[in-house]
This record gives sequence, C-alpha cells and structure tokens, in this order.
Amino acid sequence: MKLRADFSRRELVRPEDENWKRSPMQGVDRRMLDRIGTETGRATSIVRYAPNSSFSAHKHDGGEEFLVLEGTFSDEHGSYPKGTYVRNPIGTAHTPQVGADGCTILVKLHQFTPEDKARVLINTTTATWYPGSVPGLTVLPLHQYQTESAALVRWAPNTEFNAHRHWGGEEILVLEGVFNDEHGRYPVGTWIRSPHLSEHTPYTRSEGALIYVKTGHLPAPATGNT
Repeated sequence: MKLRADFSRRELVRPEDENWKRSPMQGVDRRMLDRIGTETGRATSIVRYAPNSSFSAHKHDGGEEFLVLEGTFSDEHGSYPKGTYVRNPIGTAHTPQVGADGCTILVKLHQFTPEDKARVLINTTTATWYPGSVPGLTVLPLHQYQTESAALVRWAPNTEFNAHRHWGGEEILVLEGVFNDEHGRYPVGTWIRSPHLSEHTPYTRSEGALIYVKTGHLPAPATGNT
C-alpha cells in the first residue's frame, strides 16, 4: 500500500479528509496520514483505541514514536496519560492496552535511523519549556538525532515567525488552536507534511496554537537538488 508516499510533495490532511478505518484488531481504528507497505511498513497514523481495547503483542522492527492525544495508553512497561511522548527504538516490543476511557495517539512506525537507539519518555505536561526564537513562542524539545528534530511548540495569540526553509522537510500536527501560514489555515487535527527545501511564513491569530513539529527527517529529492 502507498498513501502520500511521494516525499517531494506537500501534503495536507484535515480531520474530515480521512475516515476512520478498522485495524486488524477489534476496537482499534486508524486515520492514515501516510503509509508505505503493509502492517509492518512505514506509517504515520492517528490511532483510536475504544475503551478496554488492546492490540496484539508486536515488535518494532523499524522503531515506534507516539504522542498521546487523548486518554491513557498502557502496555506492560507502564501507563502514559495525555501529553506523553514515547520513542521505542528498533527491536523493542510491547502489548498495548487501554482502560475504560480509551485513548487516541499519533503514531509513527518504521522511521528510525538504526543507530538511534535511545528510548525516550517525556510527560509534556510537567516538562520544562523554553523560550522560542521569536516573542510569543515556547518550545519543548522531544528528541534530536543527526538532522532529525522533534518538539512541541506553543504559539501565543498573534505570533509571527520569520520566513524560513525546511532542510530535510517539516511535519506538523496541530494539537490546539489554529496554525496559519501563507498557504492556509489549519485547525486542530490538521496534519501538514512539507518537503525538503520548502518554505513558509507561519503565524497565529487570536486563537494561538500548539503544534507537534518534526524537521530534518524527510529525504531530499533523488535528483540531489539542495
């Protein structure tokens, strides 16, 4: 299966653009954002667990990264409430399960560099945030390895950022408020993937915004343009 598999293209998925689809496990549904391959291939998805549902034990052959958006996600290693960020490196395994409240997560599979072996666990609701590079921004770094960087960025209302270029691309999920740039307006739940060397000038209006953002992880075009 290939879904939004051309990383040289800008992709935009609003919540209404993709219906929930059943996973192989009862009670677990997905809104697919991008995918290359089968259940064990590269994938970025919003995954929704019904109350008291579970997923079969599985190994992360290409690593797993997830952010808990709603509810509490659990496995045999612990429980992860809303706002928890987890990276399970290549070769790890677990058996997901959720309780009576269910949960929803952003999950990225099979996207780790083999040498990136650190397990990461961050409760973003209690972690330390830092001032951003312009007034009105605060940043919570989540992970960095080589050119790849992941963070949460909170935008105060009426914040403007400089025009900039994305070396290695950029991927955004809007978690709160409304995020904007010259290309459009992106409410909660909107996913944007911008290719290598794309440019924009982001800003917020009265709503402000909270976004998950990953940069430097998408391949340059095969032509080698830089």
